[in-house]
Amino acid sequence: MSTGFDPSAEVERSEIDDLAQGFVACPADRAEVYRQAGYWVGLPLDSILREAAARWPGKCAVVDPRERWTFAELDAAADRIGSALLDLGFHAGDRVLLQLPNSCRFAVALFGLLRAGVVPVMCLPGHRSAELGHFAQVSGAVGLIITDQAGGFDYRQMAAELVREHPRLTRVLVDGEPGDFQRWSDVTDHAGPVAQFSVPDPSLPALLLVSGGTTGLPKLIPRTHDDYRYNAVACAQAYGMTGDDVYLVALPAGHNFPLACPGLLGSMTVGATTIFTDDPSPEAAFALIDKHQVTVTGLVNALAKLWAQACDWEPVLPTSLRVVQVGGSRMMPDEARFIRENLSAGTQQIFGMAEGMLNFTRPGDPIEVVDNVQGRPMSPHDEMKVVDEFGDEVAPGEEGELLVRGPYTLSGYYRADEANARSFSPDGFYRSGDRVRIFTDGPRAGYVEVTGRIKDVIHRGGETVSASDLEEHLNSHPAIADAAAVALPDEYLGEKICAAVVFKGAPITLAELHEFLDDRGVSAHTKPDALAPMRSLPKTAVGKVDKKQILATLAQA
Repeated sequence: MSTGFDPSAEVERSEIDDLAQGFVACPADRAEVYRQAGYWVGLPLDSILREAAARWPGKCAVVDPRERWTFAELDAAADRIGSALLDLGFHAGDRVLLQLPNSCRFAVALFGLLRAGVVPVMCLPGHRSAELGHFAQVSGAVGLIITDQAGGFDYRQMAAELVREHPRLTRVLVDGEPGDFQRWSDVTDHAGPVAQFSVPDPSLPALLLVSGGTTGLPKLIPRTHDDYRYNAVACAQAYGMTGDDVYLVALPAGHNFPLACPGLLGSMTVGATTIFTDDPSPEAAFALIDKHQVTVTGLVNALAKLWAQACDWEPVLPTSLRVVQVGGSRMMPDEARFIRENLSAGTQQIFGMAEGMLNFTRPGDPIEVVDNVQGRPMSPHDEMKVVDEFGDEVAPGEEGELLVRGPYTLSGYYRADEANARSFSPDGFYRSGDRVRIFTDGPRAGYVEVTGRIKDVIHRGGETVSASDLEEHLNSHPAIADAAAVALPDEYLGEKICAAVVFKGAPITLAELHEFLDDRGVSAHTKPDALAPMRSLPKTAVGKVDKKQILATLAQA
């Protein structure tokens, strides 16, 4: 096992080290349109922090229960950490798996990596060895930054397994007790001179987000310096954010939503302060909102509903909230109304994807719009098509699958040729997998309503879970002959995961199944909430598992 940063022991560099290998660039003609429109300004993503430090040096940038950093302090830390990373053997363009909980240290690590030109792969705290191993393999990552343990899970044990299985992953940094690895504080406390950083190509990936995993293991989403900077700036402008706002990161910070929609990055573009919490419970969150007078946050539907309910009993209420973004899965009108009436009159719906395209309702939109639709496109250059099952555009106002492209939507997943062949139309539109209608007249004209989905996914508590990926794990159990993962409605999670299972002989319990999935490194949020034994799985006329019939059977049970 390699535990440190001996540059002389580097794995021989090869074409996999080339960041551009397997990256699908935006076509030159559209890229020029976005530059001419002023969306793409040719600056690196970390320039957001550099500019904030110049404009508001003494203003508080990020806060958590243990630390607070001004913009100037955070910018200096990015210089120091970026220099340390280069001194320790990293190269601009290297990929590093970043998996830290919500904290100022997440922001410090993120900007340190960006400053060095190292590309962070934005892992979530719930990801386990199955996902991280996949990310390491696809990205060619050479490093991993983790906490020691959180939520009862020891990330160092997972790291040891990853290092054994992925020879290129030679550098592990641990925030806390490092065990066999290197302390993250060795990097943060670096006292050497500041490096002369190279300027990255703004058209190449600044970071790699993680897809919701609609088919198989999650895919890597390359977000370029140009497109992600525009994403953050435009979101903050659309929500009317100013330096007087305070943003609360209540969802995992590595998500696109709290990272740049407007999130941490968008807040920085206007000089707003960002508060981190790793406890989104109403009691803890409401206390933080009151203490810091938080004005903006983003929540998944299930959490927003819980917060709205908690306003009936919590002694401290989130009265300072000006805007509450709610998204992650389709929200019914009565749910939207309940959240708006009980949590914040400034509740706004957001429908988007880490792949790019964002739609949201705006400040000042009529209540009828806010409660019933999921928003309109963020950018004037967002392009949307609604197509039928044959790929032909439907009549205006009719339902179909949403296809999108634009100045902040990817042109291809990273190093995923097969997925790209399925996920993009010949003219470069991304197939969202969402069934929608776009209104053509009245107060909803131009707004999108999500009516369902085409891809086989489960939206559990704001996380998108691939049914097919979970089924692959389920079918590998020696006691299971056949399995299907289906979504059941849940008051708090929105949807919960039910495993409909045909056993070969004696059944196993849900706890035993969870233990098996833990051993396979399956993420916590993808494990079934319920287990439904069945004699056989019903099939359609063409031999596919009939999930509609499974749901009908379960509803009668």
